[in-house]
Amino acid sequence: MGPLIADKNLLLSSGKDFRLGGEIDLYPEGVIIPIDKPYRWTSADVIRKIKFTAVRHFGKKNLKVGHAGTLDPLATGVLLVCIGKATKLAEELQKHDKEYLAGISFGATTPSYDLEKPIDKLYPHDMVTREAIEKVLPSLLGEQEQIAPLFSAKSVDGVRAYEIARKMYKASQRGECTTEESKESIDSGAEDILSRQTIRITGIKLEDFLPDGLPKRVLTESESRNLRINVTDNSELHLPHADIRVACSKGTYIRALARDLGEALGTGAHLDTLERTRSGEFNVENALSVEEAIAILSK
Repeated sequence: MGPLIADKNLLLSSGKDFRLGGEIDLYPEGVIIPIDKPYRWTSADVIRKIKFTAVRHFGKKNLKVGHAGTLDPLATGVLLVCIGKATKLAEELQKHDKEYLAGISFGATTPSYDLEKPIDKLYPHDMVTREAIEKVLPSLLGEQEQIAPLFSAKSVDGVRAYEIARKMYKASQRGECTTEESKESIDSGAEDILSRQTIRITGIKLEDFLPDGLPKRVLTESESRNLRINVTDNSELHLPHADIRVACSKGTYIRALARDLGEALGTGAHLDTLERTRSGEFNVENALSVEEAIAILSK
């Protein structure tokens, strides 16, 4: 029978006032809620919010709630929240292929490979054109070895890689090494500390190209409240931007793919936006907002 899938299809078939039953035993295989994770929220933020509401709704303090595959704070899109016995499926769900829409800025790198950290080096980018990108993309298809960003949740002898990266970054901020030395130490640290992982890119396509870059992003009220998550604004640099759709195997770091694409074009690159549009059979179009998920868990 499987877990209940609480998505937009369920809301459409059951009506906008649909609520989950008040006892978790009504769902012997648990519940899976595909959430469209908000920008500037961590995956843990989503779980805390949903778990608090679910525990109160089902009246069970030791209720298990978890997610199947984390998303970076500056990413949006499909985050699978598993409740009850569905948490046993989390590991299997993580194995499924994913699809992303990646926004990539060319001509600059950051230590985190996205906008959580400010630019550490600028590069010439006259060679970055729509035609150049389309010519390079096929070389990224297929099975390959990838080194994850050091700013990642990879475990190194029981320590998260981002903890090591943060120490290196803080050392550079204290003036113990130059920005260039910091960049080299973090990049070489990823190569020395993290093992290469075999990934597979099954599809990659250029969706749009903006030679003058993205406009300044205007944050919503809820995004502005989450000051724990830093967002660097590089819009005044007018770096060329590309929207690239990527279908890939589990374990693929799109931030690392952005790095590799920049190197293939002879420049630097970093993510400026990221949306997970699909995780296995779950699409972002059918995912619920956090508010919609809370509503179906409210009596």
